[in-house]
Amino acid sequence: MRFETKAIRVGQDPDPASGAVIPPIVQSATFAWESLDSPPKFDYTRVHNPVRDALEQVVASLEGGSRAVCVSSGMAAISSVLGQLNAGDHLLMANDIYGGTHRLVHKLLPQYGVRCTEFDASDPSDIAQKAESSTRMLIFETPTNPTLRVMDIAEIASECRRLGFTSVIDNTFASPYLQNPLALGCDVVVHSTTKYLGGHSDIIGGAVVTNDDDLADRAFEWAKTVGTSPSPFDCWLTLRGVKTLAVRMDRHCRNAQAVAEALERHPRVSRVHYPGLSSHPSHEVAKRQMRGFGGMMSFEVNGTADEAKRVAESTRLFLLAESLGGVESLIGYPPAMSHAAMTEDQRIASGIPPTLIRLSIGIENVEDLIEDLALALESTA
Repeated sequence: MRFETKAIRVGQDPDPASGAVIPPIVQSATFAWESLDSPPKFDYTRVHNPVRDALEQVVASLEGGSRAVCVSSGMAAISSVLGQLNAGDHLLMANDIYGGTHRLVHKLLPQYGVRCTEFDASDPSDIAQKAESSTRMLIFETPTNPTLRVMDIAEIASECRRLGFTSVIDNTFASPYLQNPLALGCDVVVHSTTKYLGGHSDIIGGAVVTNDDDLADRAFEWAKTVGTSPSPFDCWLTLRGVKTLAVRMDRHCRNAQAVAEALERHPRVSRVHYPGLSSHPSHEVAKRQMRGFGGMMSFEVNGTADEAKRVAESTRLFLLAESLGGVESLIGYPPAMSHAAMTEDQRIASGIPPTLIRLSIGIENVEDLIEDLALALESTA
């Protein structure tokens, strides 16, 4: 089956009890046993639930993995992987990673004896320079949040294999429709299913996908033990969202390309970060490893930080809000929102200037979106 068909059919057979075409929401905390000698497949929803099981099947299939573990948030997914590190282990983390991951690694993991060194993911040779004998894992993302840098996944994965540690990639920005890191050599893919997989800004969830049964088992045990299992209703809504992922991503990409080109021409914009532009420094890498350039972008206002803030607060259609990947367009100011946990020096080192604005391009009429941004830029000049 091809992607669009898998998104609708994998793990989603008609309900055997009723014949319902859409899998039902099994909103039960616990399940009855026929006898002590016959434990049921599902016994407690913190451990297993039929809707979660269906979602895990389809997410694994879309990413080209053998196993998926769905959890209660994107950060729960990342925690279930990084939580497998032990005291004395060393982690390599890309220096322009999502702010929540940065906070987890630098504020929580040290309490458990895990050390971290940041590396430049745009230069795979930096991995060997920063690696230690105790390095067990490397985590990165591409395209990056919020600067949309594109890393060569195959090169990073190959270097991790050569050095003997696990490669982990956050594939949230691209979604499985545009990019499949497992096929490029990565060991583990994590997602915030809140974003493009769900697609409607109405659920919180995460997923871990891998071809490594041992790693999947450990991620599952972490979620079960720590209690980060997703709710049946969130799983059901995510299943519904996944069905239209391909259609939505095509529109996100098409709209984003048009918005990026319009912003690049605007005199109040000094720089646009979008891999679909030929001016993007990693445009050729993106063309090689992605099937489209995505719905996320950022741009730098030609002015001061205060002017950038006013632009973010002046749009009518773009909603000033956290998160991304929904059908509606969102605007954000990373220094005060997604990357507020980082110091200003850390943000600058990660390529996040105080004039940067992030956009999640929705599926509205693209001319309306372009006009909205133009009005906000011009009214705050």
